[in-house]
Amino acid sequence: MELNLSLGLKCKEEKVVSMNDTAKVFGSGAAEVFATPMMIGLMEAAAMNAVKDYLPEGHSTVGILVNIKHIGATKVGKRVWAEAELIEIDRKRLVFKVEAYDEDKKIGEGFHERFVINEEKFMNMI
Repeated sequence: MELNLSLGLKCKEEKVVSMNDTAKVFGSGAAEVFATPMMIGLMEAAAMNAVKDYLPEGHSTVGILVNIKHIGATKVGKRVWAEAELIEIDRKRLVFKVEAYDEDKKIGEGFHERFVINEEKFMNMI
């Protein structure tokens, strides 16, 4: 399988923070602010979507590593977004630089790795 990927592929995913996205509801903290796991999920979605249209039919990616700092809190009702950029390709392992922002500031940064899979083979393995 040959991948038709190139460094620099990017994607941005955004949403408005709701009560369901808070640390208190998610169970990762007591505050009614954007939960770290929700921010990481937004970053993963941006990375996944940056490459999905360039993969062969029947293939997708799965997350294998997150190395993320959550550096700013965000209140309910604020718009947040995550940006991902493909910075390394090592056979089927893809490395992304990821950053997250709200309307006022950067709220997260780090790196995320994904692995290209054949969906059918992968599902038959688990």
